[in-house]
Amino acid sequence: MMSKTLPLLLMTSALALAACSGKSKDDVASPSTNPALAVPNGPPAVANPTVGGVPMMATRTIVDNASAAPNLSTLVAAVKAADLVGTLSGPGPFTVFAPTNDAFGRLAPGMVDTLLKPENKASLTKVLTYHVVSGAITADDLRQRIAAGGGTATLTTVEGDPITATLVGAVIALTDVNGNKSYIETADVRQSNGVVHVVNGVIVPKLS
Repeated sequence: MMSKTLPLLLMTSALALAACSGKSKDDVASPSTNPALAVPNGPPAVANPTVGGVPMMATRTIVDNASAAPNLSTLVAAVKAADLVGTLSGPGPFTVFAPTNDAFGRLAPGMVDTLLKPENKASLTKVLTYHVVSGAITADDLRQRIAAGGGTATLTTVEGDPITATLVGAVIALTDVNGNKSYIETADVRQSNGVVHVVNGVIVPKLS
């Protein structure tokens, strides 16, 4: 029991400390000021966004596209370690909030290596499925839900715990159950089995 909950406990503590310690903007997820990364207002463009400089194909699965993106290599390694390749290659549809390598890099030193160990597969699965929502939800859908909810929208994840979506300026923010925030950097990356939104932070579910 302890070996399964310890990684999540350490991760939650690390993220909470990062959020409250006044670290530099490079250490804590924050809204992008780059207009190219801000979530667009209105329907997505016909052309799929690139991720990590690589074109994403709407005819390919979430796993296939993520595997081609150099800035999602840590996420792909985690998906493989958790045996979620088959699930995220299935028909879905799924909405995946995909943390970048930089997002994983903001965790405590050694945390990613710890989570990737076979004995921590259950904890890793909880973290990854907390980034997945059933159905294909676009940025415009999120904006509409946020507006309808008076400024917030609650999304139920595949893991079971909710995440809260809000707007910070033009950027969609995701807040986990521990109060940590992540921000969408690249929205509406269409997949054959859903949609991916690339985010700049790792969100964490409740400890079991």
